Amino acid sequence: MTGDRSTRHVVVMGVSGAGKTTVAQGIARLTGLTFAEADEFHSEASVARMRSGVPLDDDARWPWLRDLAGWMASRHREGVSTVLACSALKRSYREVLRQGPPSVDFVHLAGPTEVIRARMSTRAHPYMPASLLDSQTATLEPLRPDEPGVVLDLRLSTDELVAAAVERLGLPVRGVPAAPERQPYPR
Repeated sequence: MTGDRSTRHVVVMGVSGAGKTTVAQGIARLTGLTFAEADEFHSEASVARMRSGVPLDDDARWPWLRDLAGWMASRHREGVSTVLACSALKRSYREVLRQGPPSVDFVHLAGPTEVIRARMSTRAHPYMPASLLDSQTATLEPLRPDEPGVVLDLRLSTDELVAAAVERLGLPVRGVPAAPERQPYPR
């Protein structure tokens, strides 16, 4: 992290089942950043498509990514820092997100597909079936060293992931955080 920023914007990224939402919510609780779930920005048509097991193509993703960038830019103008749970699978997607506020840091939750598949088998998602994991894994372009952010091993506990993200990004901790719920891994 370099420079003084009036607001901070963090995107917790990775494939479905990596623990993005849980980690992003933990960061929000610890830092006071405003949380948003990128899935809630999808159009009804995109949700229906994914629910039927058909992965989104880039044409369906571009408007969604622009909406997310716009949401972060609006919060920046309001002086509000954000943390967003978003797959951000490709570098080009991350570049669109970075067109919103002046700067965006990424937290890439990376790990073995087998671990993610096991997690997905124990949870229910409203429209992201486990069958889409392979297409997400094939699409994923890992965060590169020249992109702003950190790569964390998703096999760490939720508490460890949140603490590592906050520390490595230099995010300010707000007050004394409530004791986090212990989980064996992010969901």
